Amino acid sequence: MSSHSASYAEHIKVLQARTLEAIQRESIDGLIIHSGQGKIMFLDDNYYPYKVNPQFKAWLPIVDNPCCWLVVNGIDKPKLIFYRPEDFWHKVPPEPNEFWVEHFDIVYLKQANAVEKHLPYDKVKYAYVGEYIEVAKALGFELVNPDRVLNYLHWQRAYKTEYELECMRQANTIAVGAHRAAKAAFFDEKSEFDINSAYLRAARQGHNDVPYNNIVALNENAAILHYMQTNSVAPSDFRTFLIDAGASYHGYAADITRTYCAKEHEFADLINAVDNLTIKLAEQMKPGLSYVDIHLAAHTGIAQILHDFGVVNLSVQDCLQSGIVSTFFPHGVGHFLGLQVHDVGGHIRDDRGTPNPPPEEHPFLRCTRTIEARQVFTIEPGLYFIDSLLAKLKGSEQSKYINWNVVDEFRPFGGIRIEDNIIVHRERNENMTRELGLGSE
Repeated sequence: MSSHSASYAEHIKVLQARTLEAIQRESIDGLIIHSGQGKIMFLDDNYYPYKVNPQFKAWLPIVDNPCCWLVVNGIDKPKLIFYRPEDFWHKVPPEPNEFWVEHFDIVYLKQANAVEKHLPYDKVKYAYVGEYIEVAKALGFELVNPDRVLNYLHWQRAYKTEYELECMRQANTIAVGAHRAAKAAFFDEKSEFDINSAYLRAARQGHNDVPYNNIVALNENAAILHYMQTNSVAPSDFRTFLIDAGASYHGYAADITRTYCAKEHEFADLINAVDNLTIKLAEQMKPGLSYVDIHLAAHTGIAQILHDFGVVNLSVQDCLQSGIVSTFFPHGVGHFLGLQVHDVGGHIRDDRGTPNPPPEEHPFLRCTRTIEARQVFTIEPGLYFIDSLLAKLKGSEQSKYINWNVVDEFRPFGGIRIEDNIIVHRERNENMTRELGLGSE
């Protein structure tokens, strides 16, 4: 028996209840959830890497088999249409025999285009949930990804079941071990490519298995927020290393970032300051507090660091009022985490989908929800020396408040981001990343 058997049974009950509520609200009979299908590359006969529909993998951990379908109505046992073709070109998935099997009526599909005979005949009151609109229309669906249904499901995704929390703890466990391997490779003065290879090898996950493209950045590259290259040539001088990399488990994501300094330098103290801020912000989260307030607290913390390290000649309050902090910390403090790295539902006010956008002066904040128990967040303040943003600041009236000699001293190190994964409970916060022993030292 799997260690997840009991929690997964409760997980299915929760999903059934959510589905029933969603379809009753809209007076429909059920949902047809499509896992997705392969996409052929343009002017080619090879496929893009397959990514499963998150709404499909919410029900069961099938993440690598396209052309599967779920028929759910919140009452009857969910029906899984499992694609098992007769194929000698590709590996055919085995018949399922995992812990989740007993919760589904399973039928097997040999030809992807023959799925209609397994779907409800009258589709007028069934909603298609998935990416392939043309497929849905061809099959006769009139309700395709209805907003009110998706808004409800996205809202509820924020509240994790015990099974989901188990999966996310395991994803963190995998990622933490891989982070340690990457750190060792950095201090062995390996290239970005070799560091990334060390990470994937330790995680035992390939490029298409991890939940997002790893960010493995040396020196100035650490100032590029979404640096996706992996240079195969090691630099002549190792100064700093930023790694933003996660892992997947049963479709759930970990998302962890660390920054390291190769030698004794004041930049190492700067890293420690951002690390301490990450810990402090994670501890501040509690039910009833707006996540926006955590972001604003992060801005205050970065302003304090800029002041303490002599980057700015302003008080913390004046630094905040000037808007200078956004030059050095241009992104949000974090986001929801779950089936997706940037999990859904962060910008709505209720389960009807009422918009709740970020403050105008903080447009990149990915979550504006009120913090509640059983929600999972990342906390990831950053401090960067980004040439384009610094050039804009230098050309402004606020340039006079900047100690440019200090900026120039830090610029070759790129930037800093420290990111932990946090489960909010009623009485405490569970920092999965720290509790697994991954600090920034």
